[in-house]
Amino acid sequence: MKKENRFSKIINIKNRKAKFEFEFIDTYVAGLSLVGTEIKSIREGKVSLKEAFCYFKRGELWVKQMHISPYSQAAHFNHDSVRERKLLLNKRELDKLESKMSEKGLAIVPVRIFINDRGLAKMEIALGRGKKLHDKREDIKKKDAKRDLDRMP
Repeated sequence: MKKENRFSKIINIKNRKAKFEFEFIDTYVAGLSLVGTEIKSIREGKVSLKEAFCYFKRGELWVKQMHISPYSQAAHFNHDSVRERKLLLNKRELDKLESKMSEKGLAIVPVRIFINDRGLAKMEIALGRGKKLHDKREDIKKKDAKRDLDRMP
């Protein structure tokens, strides 16, 4: 009898709300600074990016409100599920993002978490501008029209 593997081979956790709320200007792929049990929970797919946001603190980029569920197999060595986690980018990218953040209305939003081919957890972040209500309505109209066209034989 083959033992079932609880770790999924392909991890691709998306923040669907971000695409609806923000217009993406630029995207980056950043590494994540994690503790031992966090990567195991990510491999099980137990991550939520709904309320997550990024901010600068002392020249470093951090992600806050990203929820990684505690690892079920760990006893008392488990991690805090909503702690702040450092994002790893090179200095040039950090400087570029920090200068763009000074503009009004721009924010850095976590878009998705994935495991790359080397087995490392990566986060795709986007520099985005918040959409207005009429922009959101326009997106919904476009989506409905596309769905109607796809339905037609």
